[in-house]
Amino acid sequence: MSEARAPLIVAIDGPSGVGKSTAARLLAERLGVPVLDTGAMYRALALEVLRRGVDPGDREAVERAAAAAPVETVPRRGAVEVRLAGEDVEPHIRSAEVSEASSRISAYPRVRRRLVELQREAAAAVAAAAGGAVVEGRDIGTVVFPDAPYKFFLDARSEVRAGRRHRDLAGAAGPSVEEVRRDLERRDARDRARADSPLSFDASYELIDTSELSPGEVVERMLEVIASAQSG
Repeated sequence: MSEARAPLIVAIDGPSGVGKSTAARLLAERLGVPVLDTGAMYRALALEVLRRGVDPGDREAVERAAAAAPVETVPRRGAVEVRLAGEDVEPHIRSAEVSEASSRISAYPRVRRRLVELQREAAAAVAAAAGGAVVEGRDIGTVVFPDAPYKFFLDARSEVRAGRRHRDLAGAAGPSVEEVRRDLERRDARDRARADSPLSFDASYELIDTSELSPGEVVERMLEVIASAQSG
């Protein structure tokens, strides 16, 4: 009797503005598996903190809120929808305010530990049901799924990232490209310096600079790596 094949987990990490979400969605479509945006889970928690009137800089209050926050995940149409107490919060979690709060609270160890647990549960459940999952975030291959067979770290030049993020925020009354660039640099510094699961990558990752690549080209590179490993 042949041994059952383990679900395929693909980890995609990297800072903001490198095209992780688009690449993860397109890759998941090509592989025929769901995609989980773990950053959306941090953003949902940040939204809950803001709605409660909690200062994102108040570590103890944020950690108490995190322990009780009703963050849920529900598989929907090839993706994993993030909810707060049953509410689809996707329309509310992409603002600059929520992004900033998310970056600040994600540095707190107890917040990260709770969400890592939720991320593992959510990804494992959808991967078991669908035969795999693409999971994107900032510490997927280092902390959440360190044994994932395929790990990609996406990066890009700072001016490219700032331009992409600025376009994402174009519908909001908003910051200039330079202000966005400075905000990204602050977030990078927090993400890389935090004591608990900092943003990083190691030799187990395939590094892809997306500065001059289209989303489709990024996905083709990832598919080539996966196909090469599977054939070898």
